[in-house]
Formats: sequence, C-alpha cells, structure tokens
Amino acid sequence: MPSFWDQITRLFRAAEASSPRQPVVHEVIVRTDGERADYGRWKESLVMRRLLNWLADQYAVFNLSPDNIDEAVDFLKTPSSQGFVVHFHKTNYTAREAIHFFDYLCERVCTRNYKLQLSDVKVYNRQHWVERLEQHYLKPRPKLNEAGKALQQFGNVLIALEFRNDRPHQLRFKATTYHDHNYLPPDDFRQLMQVALE
Repeated sequence: MPSFWDQITRLFRAAEASSPRQPVVHEVIVRTDGERADYGRWKESLVMRRLLNWLADQYAVFNLSPDNIDEAVDFLKTPSSQGFVVHFHKTNYTAREAIHFFDYLCERVCTRNYKLQLSDVKVYNRQHWVERLEQHYLKPRPKLNEAGKALQQFGNVLIALEFRNDRPHQLRFKATTYHDHNYLPPDDFRQLMQVALE
C-alpha cells in the first residue's frame, strides 16, 4: 500500500498533468448514508419547493416572452436539444442545495422509464480555479412499437453540475433527441419539464 506522501505526490503530479480534457480525478458518484438522509429532508423543505416553483415560473416566462427571464437561468431550444442552465453563482443557493437539486432531477427523470447510464465526477485544474463537474447521464429504456421503431421519449438526458473552487457555478439539464428513421418522434419537452419540476 503506498504511503500517504506517495499518494499526495501522485495527486500533485496528476494535477500538473491535467488539461481541459484530462481530469485530475475521475470517479463514480457515491452518496453516503448521511448525504442520502439529508437529501430526503431537503425534498420536504420549503427551499426545494421555492427552487422548483421559480424554475417552473421562468420556463413559463421563456415560452411567452423569452427576453424577460431571470438572469440566473437560460433555456436551450434547438431542433435536436432542449434544456436549461441554472447559474447558481447568480443565486443564494448553497452547494448542498445545488447537489440535492442535481440528484432530484435525476430521480425525477428515472420515473419516466429512464435508466441511469453513468454518474461520475471529474476534477480539473483550471488556470484560475479548480473545477469539479458532477454528471448524471440517462437513457430511455429500449422499447419498440409495432413497426419496430424505437420510442425515444425525450432522448438522452444529461444533467451536469459544475463547481468552481467548491462553489456551485451552474447546472445544465439537456435532453438530446434522435432524428433518423429508427426512432419515433420525441415526446414534447414540456412534459419532461413537468416531470422534473413536480
């Protein structure tokens, strides 16, 4: 077993060798029993309800008057991808609350017959900060219709939470759909937003 100092030395060497594409750390996300218990309490909190209501309100504003949304959120709408970005650095939410929201979105998407394909965390040594990127990547469970075409639901869903120097910077939620003859047209993204913000 390597000594403590060998481990520290290896970590510093990895940090020096890291690049925008090569993380210092790359691990699977594992929540402790304490974190899971705290998450359960957060789901019953007013803070959680306030965050979901605010995002639902902003999505309604975006659909009616896109120029009038709050500066702490942006929405994505292209032919192949839809989603949103919450700029946590422009809010008063804590790292704990951002992580719980990140996990909550994953939990909600899984209620729609999605499977969690990958949950990982990467740490990068950037020029002016240390970036930690936690990601949940979800895919719809395979299901074909009578004609043999795949039901894609909302496509693949990526939820990414970025920290800079341990402070929550932004959360990205993006559904990317397929547009070829093997798939049925995707479901309306507004349905996914309703599921995510329940």
